[in-house]
Amino acid sequence: MIVRRLVIHGRVQGVFYRGWAVETARALGLRGWVRNRRDGTVEALIAGHEDALEQMIERCHEGPDAALVERVEVEDAADEPPAGFAQRPTV
Repeated sequence: MIVRRLVIHGRVQGVFYRGWAVETARALGLRGWVRNRRDGTVEALIAGHEDALEQMIERCHEGPDAALVERVEVEDAADEPPAGFAQRPTV
């Protein structure tokens, strides 16, 4: 299992980005979580097989219709992902 941490920049809060991310990740069979950050970004921890991760990362560059993604930072993560995929509180 591969684990990545994503930070999504742009107009990504208040546009259903987190709900979209939960739906998309679950459809791809990924584990992890997504949350808003007080700096206006969205952060996600995604874990799964490489092909599903790549699909999720690609889709995160677009997001839901109302989003305007400027960039997506991707880094390896050592965190243990939870079972399933959930939305977490803002940090």
